[in-house]
Amino acid sequence: MVSKRMVLHFPHRLVDQPIIYKLVKEYDIKFNILKAYVTPQEEGLMVLELSGSKDNFDKGVEYLQSCGVKIQPLSQDVIRNEVKCTDCGVCVPICPTGALSIDAHTRKVHFYDNKCIACELCVKICPTRAMEVHF
Repeated sequence: MVSKRMVLHFPHRLVDQPIIYKLVKEYDIKFNILKAYVTPQEEGLMVLELSGSKDNFDKGVEYLQSCGVKIQPLSQDVIRNEVKCTDCGVCVPICPTGALSIDAHTRKVHFYDNKCIACELCVKICPTRAMEVHF
């Protein structure tokens, strides 16, 4: 079983197509929508958690790419800027998934991108703007 959080960029010509439906129906891929921006005549963006068997997952990703959907891992889009971060910890209690935590020994903030759901709560609360989202 493969499970990944991904950002999908849909060209405007695909926004009204049943792309995700086909992933479910033909490739038996389960999905969880974490965030979506879909506007007619504009590029669509979806942040999804996709899961399925390795073979079906690979075929589903291949299908998306053949349609012209740009795919990138979520971890590429949500970044903690180490230079800007002062390790104040304001972001830690607001994170609903535990993607941000404080090391008890060093008092440093750690970011676990594999837990992140791109809710952007940390971006809004960070006083130094160290958390960045690049969709």
